[in-house]
Amino acid sequence: MFTLEDQGLVFDAARQPPDRRIAYFTSLCPLRSGQILCGFQNGPGKHAASGTVRLCRSPDGGQSWALLPLQFQTRWAGVPGSLAAAEMVEVEPGRLLLFSTWFDRRDPERPLFDPVTEGILKSKQLLALSRDDGLSWSDWRELPTGDLRGCSLTGPVLRWHDGAIAVALESFKEFDDPRPGRHAAWLLVSRDGGESFSPPMLVAQHPEHKIYYWDQRLCPGARAGEFTALFWTHDLAEKRDLAVHLRRGAVTRETLAVSPLRATQIPGQIAAPLRLDDGRLLAFVVDRGRPGTMTLWCSHDNGQTWPRSARLVVYTHDEHAAITQGRENIDFKQYWEDMGKWSFGHPAIRPLAEGRVLLAWYAGTPDTMSLHWARIRVA
Repeated sequence: MFTLEDQGLVFDAARQPPDRRIAYFTSLCPLRSGQILCGFQNGPGKHAASGTVRLCRSPDGGQSWALLPLQFQTRWAGVPGSLAAAEMVEVEPGRLLLFSTWFDRRDPERPLFDPVTEGILKSKQLLALSRDDGLSWSDWRELPTGDLRGCSLTGPVLRWHDGAIAVALESFKEFDDPRPGRHAAWLLVSRDGGESFSPPMLVAQHPEHKIYYWDQRLCPGARAGEFTALFWTHDLAEKRDLAVHLRRGAVTRETLAVSPLRATQIPGQIAAPLRLDDGRLLAFVVDRGRPGTMTLWCSHDNGQTWPRSARLVVYTHDEHAAITQGRENIDFKQYWEDMGKWSFGHPAIRPLAEGRVLLAWYAGTPDTMSLHWARIRVA
C-alpha cells in the first residue's frame, strides 16, 4: 500500500561549515501557498551551547529545498542561550507562528542534562510571528507555561478546522533541582490565532511516575478538538523502552478528556502520527535497534492494530556513535547521554496532494548529520 516515489536531502550538512554540520529536531509545515517549510536545530554538535534553529523552503512539494537566510536571536532577557526545535503552524493564509524552546546557556560548560540530579537546563518556550509566508519573523515572546519546570516542545503544532491550535510540550525537572523527576506531557490551546493560550492541559503522566511518556506527537482527528497521540514509552522499573503507546483525546473550551493509554504493536521511540481523510492512521517511527530504522506503519482500525505486512522501512541506519545502552537493562542516566549521540531519528510526516505524504528525518554520522526527505504514495 506504500510506494516510495522519491527521496533526497533537505539540508546537506557535509556542504556546511563546521559550526553547522549537525542538523536535527526536524519539523515540516506545508503552507496554503503551496510552499513547504522545514525547521530544524543546527549547530556544531547535538545540544551545543551555540545551537540555533534554521528554516529551509521547498517550492515544489519537497522535491528541492533552499536554506532561508534567517538569523534567530538566541539571547533571552540578555542571557545567552540555545534554541531547540522550530515547530510552525499557519493560522491564516501567509500568517505563521513558530515555536521554539530556549535553554539557558550562561554557563556554556553545563550540559543539557545533569547526570547527578537528572534535571535539564532552565528553559523558556518562545513564539515568533511571520506575516509573509515565513520570509521574515518578529522578535520572540514567551509562551506561558504556568508552574511547569524543565519544559521543552515535543512535536508538531495541531490545527483544527475551527481554527484552534494546540502546542505540545513536556515538563520534567530543572538542572539543580534535587527532587525526583516528575515527567508529564501537556497541551497549550489557543483559539485566537496565538494571541493567548490556555493553562497547560495534562495529556499523559504515570500516577506513580514509573513510566515516562516521552516525546508526544499528536495529529488532529476528524472533528474539532479531537486528536490521536503517540508516545515514546519508557519503563523506569523494567529499565527498557516499551512499545509505542497511543492515547486519543478531545479538547473542549476549558477541558481535555482522554482515553486510556494503551500499547501498540509498534517497536521504537519517537512516533509521528497522521490521520488520512479516509480514516486510516499512519505512524512514522524511529526504532534504534540494530539496525536502526525509520518505518512507516498503517492502521485501518483507529490504531487498534498495526500489521507488520503493511509497513514500509523508509530508511535503515548503521549507528556509528559510541552508544552504551541497548534494549534491556537501560541505565537512565547513560540513556540520556546516548540521546546526545544518536545520529538519526526525529520523524516528521505531513500530507501532500493526490494521496501522497511527505516524510522528513535527520541522519548521518556522529560529526555530520543532514536532513532527509521522502515522498510516499499511499494506495
